[in-house]
Amino acid sequence: MTRTNALRKDFIWGFATAAAQIEGGGEDKEKASGRGPSIWDYFCDKPGKIADGSKVNDTCDFYTHWKEDLAMMKNLGANSYRFSISWPRVIPLGGKDDPVNEQGLQFYSDVIDECLRLGMTPFVTLYHWDLPLELYKRYGGWLNKERSTEDFVRYARLAFERYGDRVKDWITFNEPWVIAALGHSAGAFAPGHISNTEPWIVGHSLLVAHAHAAKVYHDEFAQDGGVIGITLNGDWAEPYDSSPENIKAAQDKMDAAVGWFADPVYLGTYPESLKVMLQDRLPEFTPEEIALLKDSSDFYGCNFYTTNMIKAGADDEVNGNTHLLFTRPDGTYLGPESQMGWLRDVPWGFRKHLNYLYKRYGKPIYITENGYAVKGENDMSPQDAINDTDRVNYFEGYLGAVRDAIGDGVDIRSYFAWSCYDNFEWASGFTPRFGCVRIDYETKKRTVKDSGRFLGQWFEENISV
Repeated sequence: MTRTNALRKDFIWGFATAAAQIEGGGEDKEKASGRGPSIWDYFCDKPGKIADGSKVNDTCDFYTHWKEDLAMMKNLGANSYRFSISWPRVIPLGGKDDPVNEQGLQFYSDVIDECLRLGMTPFVTLYHWDLPLELYKRYGGWLNKERSTEDFVRYARLAFERYGDRVKDWITFNEPWVIAALGHSAGAFAPGHISNTEPWIVGHSLLVAHAHAAKVYHDEFAQDGGVIGITLNGDWAEPYDSSPENIKAAQDKMDAAVGWFADPVYLGTYPESLKVMLQDRLPEFTPEEIALLKDSSDFYGCNFYTTNMIKAGADDEVNGNTHLLFTRPDGTYLGPESQMGWLRDVPWGFRKHLNYLYKRYGKPIYITENGYAVKGENDMSPQDAINDTDRVNYFEGYLGAVRDAIGDGVDIRSYFAWSCYDNFEWASGFTPRFGCVRIDYETKKRTVKDSGRFLGQWFEENISV
Protein backbone atom coordinates (compact mmCIF):
# COMPACT_ATOMS: atom_id res chain seq x y z
CA MET A 1 0.00 0.00 0.00
CA THR A 2 1.30 3.44 -0.98
CA ARG A 3 0.21 6.32 1.22
CA THR A 4 -0.24 9.67 -0.48
CA ASN A 5 -1.01 11.67 2.71
CA ALA A 6 -3.28 13.75 0.49
CA LEU A 7 -5.88 14.38 3.20
CA ARG A 8 -5.46 15.90 6.64
CA LYS A 9 -5.19 13.35 9.44
CA ASP A 10 -8.46 14.49 11.02
CA PHE A 11 -10.32 14.12 7.70
CA ILE A 12 -13.90 12.91 8.23
CA TRP A 13 -15.23 10.24 5.90
CA GLY A 14 -18.15 7.87 5.88
CA PHE A 15 -21.55 7.24 4.41
CA ALA A 16 -24.60 9.50 4.25
CA THR A 17 -28.27 8.57 4.57
CA ALA A 18 -31.63 10.28 5.17
CA ALA A 19 -34.23 9.13 7.69
CA ALA A 20 -37.15 9.05 5.27
CA GLN A 21 -35.21 6.95 2.78
CA ILE A 22 -34.00 4.20 5.10
CA GLU A 23 -35.78 3.96 8.46
CA GLY A 24 -39.18 2.51 7.63
CA GLY A 25 -39.81 -1.20 8.01
CA GLY A 26 -43.50 -1.23 7.09
CA GLU A 27 -46.66 0.59 8.13
CA ASP A 28 -47.21 -1.41 11.32
CA LYS A 29 -43.64 -0.89 12.56
CA GLU A 30 -43.82 2.81 11.85
CA LYS A 31 -47.07 3.21 13.76
CA ALA A 32 -45.66 1.25 16.70
CA SER A 33 -42.58 3.49 16.72
CA GLY A 34 -44.74 6.57 17.24
CA ARG A 35 -43.58 8.38 14.11
CA GLY A 36 -46.14 10.80 12.77
CA PRO A 37 -46.83 11.11 9.03
CA SER A 38 -44.71 13.42 6.92
CA ILE A 39 -45.47 15.18 3.66
CA TRP A 40 -43.79 12.23 1.93
CA ASP A 41 -46.36 9.79 3.36
CA TYR A 42 -49.02 12.10 1.93
CA PHE A 43 -47.21 12.36 -1.41
CA CYS A 44 -46.72 8.58 -1.70
CA ASP A 45 -50.48 8.10 -1.35
CA LYS A 46 -51.13 10.21 -4.45
CA PRO A 47 -51.53 7.92 -7.48
CA GLY A 48 -48.64 8.12 -9.94
CA LYS A 49 -46.35 10.30 -7.85
CA ILE A 50 -43.85 7.53 -7.03
CA ALA A 51 -42.60 5.75 -10.15
CA ASP A 52 -42.92 2.20 -8.82
CA GLY A 53 -45.64 2.81 -6.24
CA SER A 54 -43.30 2.22 -3.29
CA LYS A 55 -43.84 3.88 0.08
CA VAL A 56 -41.67 5.98 2.34
CA ASN A 57 -42.81 3.96 5.37
CA ASP A 58 -41.42 0.65 4.03
CA THR A 59 -37.78 1.02 3.00
CA CYS A 60 -34.61 -0.52 4.47
CA ASP A 61 -35.82 -0.93 8.06
CA PHE A 62 -32.83 0.86 9.59
CA TYR A 63 -35.10 1.35 12.58
CA THR A 64 -34.64 -2.36 13.34
CA HIS A 65 -31.24 -3.04 11.75
CA TRP A 66 -29.37 0.06 12.93
CA LYS A 67 -26.85 -1.73 15.12
CA GLU A 68 -25.68 -4.16 12.45
CA ASP A 69 -25.66 -1.36 9.89
CA LEU A 70 -23.37 0.80 12.00
CA ALA A 71 -21.05 -2.16 12.56
CA MET A 72 -20.96 -2.72 8.78
CA MET A 73 -19.98 0.91 8.15
CA LYS A 74 -17.24 0.65 10.75
CA ASN A 75 -15.96 -2.56 9.16
CA LEU A 76 -15.67 -0.73 5.85
CA GLY A 77 -13.40 1.82 7.55
CA ALA A 78 -15.74 4.77 8.02
CA ASN A 79 -14.82 7.17 10.80
CA SER A 80 -18.14 9.05 10.63
CA TYR A 81 -21.80 8.55 9.78
CA ARG A 82 -24.00 11.32 8.41
CA PHE A 83 -27.68 10.71 9.11
CA SER A 84 -30.81 12.78 9.54
CA ILE A 85 -33.29 12.92 12.38
CA SER A 86 -36.90 12.49 11.35
CA TRP A 87 -38.77 15.51 12.72
CA PRO A 88 -42.12 13.62 12.77
CA ARG A 89 -40.47 10.73 14.62
CA VAL A 90 -39.45 12.95 17.55
CA ILE A 91 -42.36 15.45 17.42
CA PRO A 92 -45.14 13.56 15.59
CA LEU A 93 -47.31 16.65 15.00
CA GLY A 94 -44.28 18.89 14.59
CA GLY A 95 -45.40 22.08 16.30
CA LYS A 96 -43.70 24.11 19.01
CA ASP A 97 -46.39 23.22 21.55
CA ASP A 98 -46.93 19.61 20.46
CA PRO A 99 -45.82 16.61 22.55
CA VAL A 100 -42.57 14.80 21.89
CA ASN A 101 -42.19 11.08 21.21
CA GLU A 102 -39.71 9.79 23.78
CA GLN A 103 -39.39 6.51 21.92
CA GLY A 104 -38.21 8.36 18.84
CA LEU A 105 -35.83 10.55 20.82
CA GLN A 106 -34.32 7.46 22.47
CA PHE A 107 -33.81 5.79 19.08
CA TYR A 108 -31.50 8.57 17.88
CA SER A 109 -29.77 8.70 21.24
CA ASP A 110 -28.98 5.01 20.89
CA VAL A 111 -27.70 5.48 17.34
CA ILE A 112 -25.44 8.34 18.48
CA ASP A 113 -24.09 6.34 21.41
CA GLU A 114 -23.33 3.36 19.19
CA CYS A 115 -21.53 5.58 16.66
CA LEU A 116 -19.34 6.92 19.44
CA ARG A 117 -18.72 3.46 20.87
CA LEU A 118 -17.51 2.33 17.45
CA GLY A 119 -15.32 5.40 17.03
CA MET A 120 -17.48 7.04 14.35
CA THR A 121 -18.36 10.73 14.51
CA PRO A 122 -22.14 11.30 14.36
CA PHE A 123 -22.80 14.02 11.75
CA VAL A 124 -26.45 14.99 12.15
CA THR A 125 -28.85 16.65 9.72
CA LEU A 126 -31.98 18.15 11.24
CA TYR A 127 -34.11 18.36 8.10
CA HIS A 128 -33.88 16.07 5.09
CA TRP A 129 -37.26 16.86 3.51
CA ASP A 130 -39.70 15.00 5.83
CA LEU A 131 -41.83 17.86 7.14
CA PRO A 132 -44.46 16.70 9.64
CA LEU A 133 -47.70 16.46 7.66
CA GLU A 134 -49.67 18.26 10.36
CA LEU A 135 -47.65 21.45 9.83
CA TYR A 136 -48.43 21.37 6.13
CA LYS A 137 -52.11 20.97 6.96
CA ARG A 138 -52.09 23.73 9.58
CA TYR A 139 -50.44 26.51 7.63
CA GLY A 140 -48.87 25.26 4.41
CA GLY A 141 -45.50 24.33 5.88
CA TRP A 142 -42.62 26.40 4.52
CA LEU A 143 -45.00 28.80 2.79
CA ASN A 144 -45.55 30.40 6.21
CA LYS A 145 -42.22 31.89 7.27
CA GLU A 146 -43.17 32.91 10.80
CA ARG A 147 -44.87 29.72 11.95
CA SER A 148 -42.49 27.31 10.23
CA THR A 149 -39.51 29.12 11.75
CA GLU A 150 -41.00 28.92 15.25
CA ASP A 151 -41.71 25.23 14.90
CA PHE A 152 -38.36 24.38 13.35
CA VAL A 153 -36.45 26.29 16.02
CA ARG A 154 -38.29 24.42 18.77
CA TYR A 155 -37.42 21.12 17.08
CA ALA A 156 -33.77 22.15 16.61
CA ARG A 157 -33.47 23.25 20.23
CA LEU A 158 -34.87 19.90 21.37
CA ALA A 159 -32.22 18.08 19.33
CA PHE A 160 -29.44 20.30 20.67
CA GLU A 161 -30.66 19.74 24.24
CA ARG A 162 -30.89 15.98 23.94
CA TYR A 163 -27.83 15.26 21.80
CA GLY A 164 -25.55 18.30 21.91
CA ASP A 165 -23.32 16.78 24.58
CA ARG A 166 -22.40 14.04 22.08
CA VAL A 167 -23.06 15.52 18.62
CA LYS A 168 -20.57 18.22 17.56
CA ASP A 169 -21.40 18.40 13.84
CA TRP A 170 -24.82 19.71 12.81
CA ILE A 171 -26.56 20.50 9.52
CA THR A 172 -29.80 22.47 9.59
CA PHE A 173 -31.20 21.81 6.11
CA ASN A 174 -30.26 19.41 3.36
CA GLU A 175 -30.57 20.88 -0.14
CA PRO A 176 -33.09 23.70 0.29
CA TRP A 177 -33.02 24.16 -3.50
CA VAL A 178 -34.69 20.77 -3.88
CA ILE A 179 -37.30 21.54 -1.22
CA ALA A 180 -38.23 24.78 -2.97
CA ALA A 181 -37.71 23.95 -6.65
CA LEU A 182 -38.87 20.34 -6.88
CA GLY A 183 -41.46 20.56 -4.12
CA HIS A 184 -42.98 23.95 -4.93
CA SER A 185 -42.13 24.73 -8.58
CA ALA A 186 -41.92 21.51 -10.59
CA GLY A 187 -44.28 19.55 -8.35
CA ALA A 188 -42.10 16.46 -8.67
CA PHE A 189 -41.40 16.10 -4.93
CA ALA A 190 -43.57 16.47 -1.85
CA PRO A 191 -45.81 18.36 -1.37
CA GLY A 192 -46.19 18.49 -5.16
CA HIS A 193 -46.98 22.15 -5.85
CA ILE A 194 -46.52 23.78 -9.25
CA SER A 195 -45.95 27.54 -9.03
CA ASN A 196 -43.68 30.36 -10.16
CA THR A 197 -44.06 32.27 -6.89
CA GLU A 198 -43.95 29.58 -4.20
CA PRO A 199 -40.33 28.38 -4.61
CA TRP A 200 -38.96 31.82 -3.77
CA ILE A 201 -41.22 32.13 -0.71
CA VAL A 202 -40.23 28.66 0.48
CA GLY A 203 -36.53 29.29 -0.12
CA HIS A 204 -36.78 32.50 1.88
CA SER A 205 -38.47 30.69 4.77
CA LEU A 206 -35.82 27.98 4.81
CA LEU A 207 -33.02 30.55 4.97
CA VAL A 208 -34.66 32.41 7.82
CA ALA A 209 -35.37 29.18 9.73
CA HIS A 210 -31.77 28.09 9.25
CA ALA A 211 -30.47 31.42 10.54
CA HIS A 212 -32.63 31.32 13.67
CA ALA A 213 -31.70 27.73 14.46
CA ALA A 214 -28.01 28.48 13.98
CA LYS A 215 -28.31 31.46 16.30
CA VAL A 216 -29.89 29.28 18.97
CA TYR A 217 -27.01 26.84 18.66
CA HIS A 218 -24.31 29.51 18.71
CA ASP A 219 -25.92 31.44 21.58
CA GLU A 220 -27.24 28.69 23.81
CA PHE A 221 -25.04 25.68 23.10
CA ALA A 222 -21.59 27.19 22.51
CA GLN A 223 -20.32 25.21 25.49
CA ASP A 224 -20.83 22.02 23.46
CA GLY A 225 -17.95 23.10 21.23
CA GLY A 226 -19.56 22.05 17.96
CA VAL A 227 -20.21 23.52 14.53
CA ILE A 228 -23.41 24.05 12.57
CA GLY A 229 -24.01 24.72 8.90
CA ILE A 230 -26.30 24.22 5.93
CA THR A 231 -25.81 21.74 3.08
CA LEU A 232 -26.43 22.92 -0.48
CA ASN A 233 -26.65 20.99 -3.71
CA GLY A 234 -25.45 22.36 -7.02
CA ASP A 235 -23.76 20.85 -10.05
CA TRP A 236 -20.93 22.46 -11.96
CA ALA A 237 -22.09 24.72 -14.79
CA GLU A 238 -19.69 24.69 -17.74
CA PRO A 239 -20.39 27.22 -20.53
CA TYR A 240 -21.47 25.47 -23.72
CA ASP A 241 -19.02 27.59 -25.68
CA SER A 242 -17.04 30.81 -25.35
CA SER A 243 -19.87 33.11 -26.42
CA PRO A 244 -20.65 35.91 -23.93
CA GLU A 245 -24.29 34.83 -23.59
CA ASN A 246 -23.38 31.26 -22.64
CA ILE A 247 -20.60 32.34 -20.27
CA LYS A 248 -23.17 34.57 -18.55
CA ALA A 249 -25.71 31.74 -18.61
CA ALA A 250 -23.29 29.44 -16.75
CA GLN A 251 -22.94 32.04 -14.00
CA ASP A 252 -26.70 32.56 -13.93
CA LYS A 253 -27.09 28.81 -13.41
CA MET A 254 -24.60 28.87 -10.52
CA ASP A 255 -26.43 31.84 -9.03
CA ALA A 256 -29.77 30.04 -9.15
CA ALA A 257 -28.58 26.59 -8.08
CA VAL A 258 -26.01 27.63 -5.48
CA GLY A 259 -26.08 31.38 -4.93
CA TRP A 260 -29.82 31.46 -4.19
CA PHE A 261 -28.95 30.03 -0.76
CA ALA A 262 -25.19 30.40 -0.40
CA ASP A 263 -25.00 34.13 -1.16
CA PRO A 264 -27.40 35.18 1.64
CA VAL A 265 -25.69 32.85 4.14
CA TYR A 266 -22.10 33.76 3.33
CA LEU A 267 -22.34 37.13 1.57
CA GLY A 268 -25.50 38.64 3.10
CA THR A 269 -27.61 39.15 -0.02
CA TYR A 270 -29.31 37.36 -2.90
CA PRO A 271 -27.37 37.21 -6.20
CA GLU A 272 -27.98 40.19 -8.44
CA SER A 273 -29.06 37.97 -11.34
CA LEU A 274 -31.92 36.57 -9.22
CA LYS A 275 -33.04 40.06 -8.28
CA VAL A 276 -33.11 41.09 -11.94
CA MET A 277 -34.87 37.91 -13.08
CA LEU A 278 -37.54 37.80 -10.38
CA GLN A 279 -38.12 41.45 -9.48
CA ASP A 280 -40.85 41.64 -6.81
CA ARG A 281 -41.33 37.86 -6.70
CA LEU A 282 -38.06 37.55 -4.78
CA PRO A 283 -38.79 38.28 -1.11
CA GLU A 284 -36.66 40.84 0.68
CA PHE A 285 -34.82 40.20 3.91
CA THR A 286 -35.34 42.54 6.82
CA PRO A 287 -32.16 44.10 8.23
CA GLU A 288 -32.54 41.78 11.24
CA GLU A 289 -32.74 38.72 8.99
CA ILE A 290 -29.65 39.78 7.05
CA ALA A 291 -27.74 40.18 10.30
CA LEU A 292 -28.84 36.70 11.38
CA LEU A 293 -28.04 35.08 8.05
CA LYS A 294 -24.60 36.53 7.38
CA ASP A 295 -21.99 34.02 8.58
CA SER A 296 -24.65 31.78 10.12
CA SER A 297 -22.98 28.66 8.71
CA ASP A 298 -19.63 27.59 10.17
CA PHE A 299 -18.76 25.63 7.03
CA TYR A 300 -19.93 25.07 3.47
CA GLY A 301 -21.89 21.81 3.21
CA CYS A 302 -21.50 20.58 -0.36
CA ASN A 303 -23.63 17.93 -2.07
CA PHE A 304 -22.31 17.28 -5.58
CA TYR A 305 -23.08 14.77 -8.32
CA THR A 306 -22.49 15.95 -11.88
CA THR A 307 -21.67 18.66 -14.45
CA ASN A 308 -23.76 20.24 -17.21
CA MET A 309 -22.97 22.22 -20.33
CA ILE A 310 -25.00 25.42 -20.07
CA LYS A 311 -26.71 27.40 -22.82
CA ALA A 312 -28.76 30.55 -22.47
CA GLY A 313 -32.41 30.93 -23.36
CA ALA A 314 -34.54 28.43 -21.45
CA ASP A 315 -37.72 29.24 -19.54
CA ASP A 316 -36.57 27.64 -16.29
CA GLU A 317 -36.17 30.14 -13.48
CA VAL A 318 -34.97 27.74 -10.79
CA ASN A 319 -32.02 27.01 -13.09
CA GLY A 320 -31.43 30.64 -14.04
CA ASN A 321 -33.38 30.37 -17.33
CA THR A 322 -30.68 28.14 -18.84
CA HIS A 323 -30.55 24.90 -20.79
CA LEU A 324 -28.76 22.04 -18.98
CA LEU A 325 -27.01 19.76 -21.47
CA PHE A 326 -24.71 16.75 -21.44
CA THR A 327 -23.59 17.35 -25.05
CA ARG A 328 -20.68 19.46 -26.24
CA PRO A 329 -20.85 21.60 -29.41
CA ASP A 330 -19.13 18.79 -31.35
CA GLY A 331 -21.90 16.37 -30.37
CA THR A 332 -19.86 14.31 -27.91
CA TYR A 333 -21.28 13.47 -24.49
CA LEU A 334 -20.09 14.38 -21.02
CA GLY A 335 -19.33 11.13 -19.22
CA PRO A 336 -21.07 7.77 -18.99
CA GLU A 337 -24.82 7.56 -18.33
CA SER A 338 -26.24 6.58 -14.97
CA GLN A 339 -29.71 5.36 -14.00
CA MET A 340 -30.76 8.98 -13.41
CA GLY A 341 -31.32 11.26 -16.38
CA TRP A 342 -29.72 14.17 -14.54
CA LEU A 343 -26.53 12.34 -13.54
CA ARG A 344 -23.40 11.51 -15.54
CA ASP A 345 -19.88 10.68 -14.44
CA VAL A 346 -17.92 13.92 -15.02
CA PRO A 347 -15.12 14.10 -12.40
CA TRP A 348 -13.30 17.15 -13.76
CA GLY A 349 -16.30 19.33 -12.97
CA PHE A 350 -15.99 18.50 -9.27
CA ARG A 351 -12.54 20.05 -9.01
CA LYS A 352 -13.80 23.21 -10.71
CA HIS A 353 -16.85 23.34 -8.43
CA LEU A 354 -14.81 22.98 -5.23
CA ASN A 355 -12.42 25.72 -6.30
CA TYR A 356 -15.36 27.99 -7.18
CA LEU A 357 -17.02 27.48 -3.79
CA TYR A 358 -13.86 28.11 -1.81
CA LYS A 359 -12.88 31.20 -3.80
CA ARG A 360 -16.37 32.71 -3.62
CA TYR A 361 -17.35 31.87 -0.03
CA GLY A 362 -14.07 31.24 1.78
CA LYS A 363 -15.42 28.62 4.19
CA PRO A 364 -14.08 25.15 4.99
CA ILE A 365 -15.91 22.68 2.75
CA TYR A 366 -17.59 19.56 4.09
CA ILE A 367 -18.54 17.27 1.20
CA THR A 368 -21.75 15.81 2.60
CA GLU A 369 -22.97 13.79 -0.41
CA ASN A 370 -21.47 12.37 -3.58
CA GLY A 371 -22.62 9.22 -5.33
CA TYR A 372 -23.79 7.34 -8.40
CA ALA A 373 -26.71 5.17 -9.53
CA VAL A 374 -25.40 2.50 -11.89
CA LYS A 375 -27.49 2.26 -15.06
CA GLY A 376 -29.67 -0.85 -15.07
CA GLU A 377 -28.50 -2.07 -11.68
CA ASN A 378 -31.99 -2.86 -10.44
CA ASP A 379 -32.39 -5.40 -13.26
CA MET A 380 -29.06 -7.11 -12.56
CA SER A 381 -28.56 -10.31 -10.65
CA PRO A 382 -27.44 -9.77 -7.06
CA GLN A 383 -23.90 -10.87 -7.94
CA ASP A 384 -23.63 -8.52 -10.91
CA ALA A 385 -24.99 -5.66 -8.80
CA ILE A 386 -22.36 -6.31 -6.14
CA ASN A 387 -19.58 -6.04 -8.74
CA ASP A 388 -20.44 -2.36 -9.29
CA THR A 389 -17.48 -1.33 -11.44
CA ASP A 390 -19.20 1.81 -12.79
CA ARG A 391 -19.70 3.11 -9.25
CA VAL A 392 -16.10 2.30 -8.32
CA ASN A 393 -14.94 4.23 -11.39
CA TYR A 394 -17.14 7.17 -10.41
CA PHE A 395 -15.77 7.30 -6.86
CA GLU A 396 -12.19 6.93 -8.07
CA GLY A 397 -12.58 9.87 -10.43
CA TYR A 398 -14.40 12.14 -8.02
CA LEU A 399 -12.09 11.38 -5.09
CA GLY A 400 -9.20 12.17 -7.38
CA ALA A 401 -10.87 15.53 -8.01
CA VAL A 402 -11.10 16.07 -4.24
CA ARG A 403 -7.42 15.30 -3.87
CA ASP A 404 -6.58 17.67 -6.73
CA ALA A 405 -8.71 20.46 -5.24
CA ILE A 406 -6.92 20.06 -1.91
CA GLY A 407 -3.69 20.38 -3.86
CA ASP A 408 -5.09 23.63 -5.31
CA GLY A 409 -5.39 24.95 -1.75
CA VAL A 410 -9.09 24.27 -1.12
CA ASP A 411 -9.85 23.52 2.56
CA ILE A 412 -11.85 20.27 2.40
CA ARG A 413 -12.57 18.49 5.67
CA SER A 414 -15.01 15.66 4.95
CA TYR A 415 -16.41 13.30 2.35
CA PHE A 416 -19.63 11.31 2.69
CA ALA A 417 -20.55 8.80 0.01
CA TRP A 418 -24.17 8.68 -1.06
CA SER A 419 -25.31 6.32 0.00
CA CYS A 420 -24.54 3.60 2.48
CA TYR A 421 -27.11 1.36 0.87
CA ASP A 422 -29.80 1.22 -1.77
CA ASN A 423 -32.89 3.05 -0.56
CA PHE A 424 -36.11 4.87 -1.35
CA GLU A 425 -35.02 7.35 -4.01
CA TRP A 426 -37.93 9.76 -3.51
CA ALA A 427 -40.20 10.04 -6.56
CA SER A 428 -38.14 7.42 -8.41
CA GLY A 429 -38.91 4.76 -5.79
CA PHE A 430 -36.65 1.74 -5.44
CA THR A 431 -35.50 1.42 -9.06
CA PRO A 432 -32.39 3.65 -8.85
CA ARG A 433 -29.74 2.14 -6.59
CA PHE A 434 -27.16 4.50 -5.11
CA GLY A 435 -25.90 2.15 -2.41
CA CYS A 436 -22.44 0.87 -1.63
CA VAL A 437 -24.38 -1.93 0.05
CA ARG A 438 -27.09 -3.87 -1.79
CA ILE A 439 -30.53 -4.13 -0.20
CA ASP A 440 -32.87 -6.99 -0.99
CA TYR A 441 -36.12 -5.13 -0.40
CA GLU A 442 -38.09 -8.33 0.27
CA THR A 443 -35.81 -9.79 2.95
CA LYS A 444 -33.93 -6.57 3.92
CA LYS A 445 -30.68 -8.53 3.51
CA ARG A 446 -27.58 -6.33 3.23
CA THR A 447 -24.62 -7.26 0.99
CA VAL A 448 -21.53 -5.06 0.63
CA LYS A 449 -20.67 -4.06 -2.95
CA ASP A 450 -17.19 -3.57 -4.40
CA SER A 451 -17.62 0.21 -4.11
CA GLY A 452 -17.95 0.02 -0.33
CA ARG A 453 -14.65 -1.83 -0.06
CA PHE A 454 -13.02 0.51 -2.56
CA LEU A 455 -13.89 3.55 -0.45
CA GLY A 456 -12.39 2.04 2.68
CA GLN A 457 -9.16 1.22 0.87
CA TRP A 458 -8.94 4.64 -0.81
CA PHE A 459 -9.27 6.56 2.44
CA GLU A 460 -6.86 4.25 4.21
CA GLU A 461 -4.30 5.10 1.54
CA ASN A 462 -4.97 8.85 1.40
CA ILE A 463 -5.51 10.08 4.96
CA SER A 464 -2.35 11.26 6.67
CA VAL A 465 -1.11 9.41 9.73
